[in-house]
Amino acid sequence: MSVATDLLDQIGAAALRCSLPAVKALHLPPPSADGSRDGEFCAIELDDGSLGLSFVLLDRTLADLRAGAGRVVLPGLPALQLARQYLEGQGSLRTLGFAAVNAITRHLFDRAGFKPPPAAGSVGDLDLQPGDHLGMVGFFPPLIQRVLDAGAQLTVVELRADLVGERDGFRVTLDAAELRHCNKVLSTSTVLLNQTLDAVLAHCAGAQRLAMVGPGAGCLPDALFARGLTLLGGSWIDDPASFKAALAAGDSWGPFATKFALRPDAYPGLSALLARATP
Repeated sequence: MSVATDLLDQIGAAALRCSLPAVKALHLPPPSADGSRDGEFCAIELDDGSLGLSFVLLDRTLADLRAGAGRVVLPGLPALQLARQYLEGQGSLRTLGFAAVNAITRHLFDRAGFKPPPAAGSVGDLDLQPGDHLGMVGFFPPLIQRVLDAGAQLTVVELRADLVGERDGFRVTLDAAELRHCNKVLSTSTVLLNQTLDAVLAHCAGAQRLAMVGPGAGCLPDALFARGLTLLGGSWIDDPASFKAALAAGDSWGPFATKFALRPDAYPGLSALLARATP
């Protein structure tokens, strides 16, 4: 079974144990933020205020969302019904479904009184050392120099052919099989959205540490940890009102969220969370 299938099964199991709020709204960045980091994510909000993020720059997703995302009426839609589009939908509907998966996860975490611990490092808490070979799935330009300064070898796996080639101190390739030579792997959370994670993990059996980071990494981690992920790093929205205002204005919403880093030994598991959640 795929990660997406497992995630929807887990969300569905949670819905049988406790009621889920309906969808309240979709929050999009404005056209003025196009081309900037502040225009890369949307948010689905549930009736209880829970927010879930999703990347909007795949293909025509952002344009389609602004045009009405297939004329889906979101307010009042059962959250689980929208979340199923992560598995069943394509394009903008899949993006909305994934944001709903993340919003439901935040709802469940809050009901169980669980908050992931804050991140301690800037490179997925991978503790890079000289001699390490890091495989970076997705191009993280702000992190490149930090990896090289740590003395680690770096191979970047990308989907964009225009980025391929030898760079100053590292290499960019389209071949995910190159990850077999890496003892540590850092992946963008976009592999969850485009559902390429299973293919990536097939090449990471030899990795001692496998981290996934990004604002979209807000889903239940059970299926990820079961597949060998050693760290999930996402964004925990601390001030929802200020976050929504910043997103709508095309401003940085970073000050209103905390980066977290969740490891398997710090996560109680979905069953324990549901047992702790209020009815």
